[in-house]
Amino acid sequence: MNEPGSYLVEIDLALIGSPIILEYQVIRSWSNTDDGYIRFRATLINGDFLEAAEYFIIRHGQIETIDYHYQWMDATKQLLRRRWDSTPHYPELENFPHHIHDGDEDNVIPGQMMSILQLLRYLERTLSQ
Repeated sequence: MNEPGSYLVEIDLALIGSPIILEYQVIRSWSNTDDGYIRFRATLINGDFLEAAEYFIIRHGQIETIDYHYQWMDATKQLLRRRWDSTPHYPELENFPHHIHDGDEDNVIPGQMMSILQLLRYLERTLSQ
């Protein structure tokens, strides 16, 4: 895939077809010839809340996620289950700037770059267990 608009359509179709998404709302979305952005909020099948934002570019004909934050919270939006992000504020962690807030804002562990499509696959596996 090498078109930002096509990638946004792929994300939309993944959200529509995901067995864990009850409903979602795209807050903002845009694309140019070589980059794009999407931000959405979703209610998950277990009542949890997901907010995701991703900025991506086309590099060597492929989509590359550059900046992201994905926040998975309980239904009250008070308890952080997990947040993945690339904000560069933990330079001491392996794989900087990618990190995960696991269960609590202060429990930060190294992470890997993750796209929205990878996030959806992760949540589908996790919630189907």
